[in-house]
Amino acid sequence: MPATLDGKLVVAISSRALFDFEQENRVFEQNDDTAYMALQQSLLERPAQPGVAYPLVKKLLAFNQGGEQLVEVVILSRNDPMSGLRVFKSAEHAGLQLERGVFTRGRPAHHYLAPLKANLFLSANEADVREAIQRGFPAARVYPESVQVAETHADEVRIAFDGDAVLFSDEAEQVFQRDGLPAFHAHEHDKAALPLPDGPFRPLLEALHRLQRQSAANPAMKIRTALVTARSAPAHERAIRTLMGWNIEVDEAMFLGGLEKGPFLREFQPDFFFDDQTGHCESGARVGPTGQVHYGVTNR
Repeated sequence: MPATLDGKLVVAISSRALFDFEQENRVFEQNDDTAYMALQQSLLERPAQPGVAYPLVKKLLAFNQGGEQLVEVVILSRNDPMSGLRVFKSAEHAGLQLERGVFTRGRPAHHYLAPLKANLFLSANEADVREAIQRGFPAARVYPESVQVAETHADEVRIAFDGDAVLFSDEAEQVFQRDGLPAFHAHEHDKAALPLPDGPFRPLLEALHRLQRQSAANPAMKIRTALVTARSAPAHERAIRTLMGWNIEVDEAMFLGGLEKGPFLREFQPDFFFDDQTGHCESGARVGPTGQVHYGVTNR
């Protein structure tokens, strides 16, 4: 019987998101893939340093205990196969149990997300992220320059989500961008009982809750989620009611009314933060791992 990824949390991740290949990437951008391949071959036995998504991947893989394979992390990369060998060697050196990888030597890799049944795609390539979102997959462009803090909360995966254009659609954000804050509040007050349409990251939030249920018998690892949104009262009600309608709970909710998100994220200490707006991502990246969701009216 063939192997299957059914029922698992599947994370597809590029080489640059998992490991720090920024120096090597500069060689690729300044020359061609021949020089890049030569550099990677010369460094084949030198393990790469952790990248921005490394702490998240390490913690998610910790759910695979007692013979249960609940999480699958797959390298999905524009790297060539030879350079991919260094990725696997670096993962082995770090103790990350990665078994699968797809390497496309400069060609787009996003079309492999469907057979992988990916619940999340993390990449430093904006075009791949945009295409993945268009195809219905939760995807974010990682900020390789994100501050990499010392690992905290070793028994908890902490993930923070923006609301509009991330967990929810950009319906309300369109009103705000077009008509301003008073119209936004009026719109959300009038529709408080009507759930917001799905955003691109609802499937990931649902997959995380499924993982939490599957691993309930083994409490060595837990998941803690936070909604970190620029919404404030009265617009908070519709967001909460939407989550209630999905039968999904978040552990923390921050309705910041336009305040800078970075200081609040510093206190929550997420392993990853997802937001659609560049300003919020830049604020988040100054305190921890961050990815931009290229979706909605602010990203057109």
